[in-house]
Amino acid sequence: MNLKLLLAVMLATQAANPLSNEVREAYQKVRGYILASAEKMPEENYTFRPAPRVRTFGEIVGHVAQEQYLFFCGPVKGEHKAADIEKTLHTKRELVAALQDSFAYCDAVYDHMTDAEAVEKVEGGGTKLRLLWQNVLHDGEHYGNIVTYMRIKGLVPPSTEGQ
Repeated sequence: MNLKLLLAVMLATQAANPLSNEVREAYQKVRGYILASAEKMPEENYTFRPAPRVRTFGEIVGHVAQEQYLFFCGPVKGEHKAADIEKTLHTKRELVAALQDSFAYCDAVYDHMTDAEAVEKVEGGGTKLRLLWQNVLHDGEHYGNIVTYMRIKGLVPPSTEGQ
């Protein structure tokens, strides 16, 4: 396939799937910020808890990973994938690996979603597209927590690096 034809096919696919393309782009952005933050935060700060009744940094990372399996990407795939990450993993190495795995699991969902599939209903109500956007919103909310933790520790969050 020549380059012009490949480009034409790619553009036609994007034009044919504007809903799934938009949610994929939003997901990829927040995904990148969260992964970069998890890598950037030093190991000793994974147990940092800014107040007694809030999650540690590590628990937030584990929570994001866990919920992608349980409430968002798993149901879109039609799977009931159990994950107990937030309370069982504690080291940076374990949590970053679990986070990477959960994003890889979701990548497969977002990367292959078409608009025709996106409007399909999922068990429990709503559409696949709705769950995918809820995942983006959930991840974004927790990225906001992550930004605060990083700033308290004197680190510049990935979303504002270079500004």
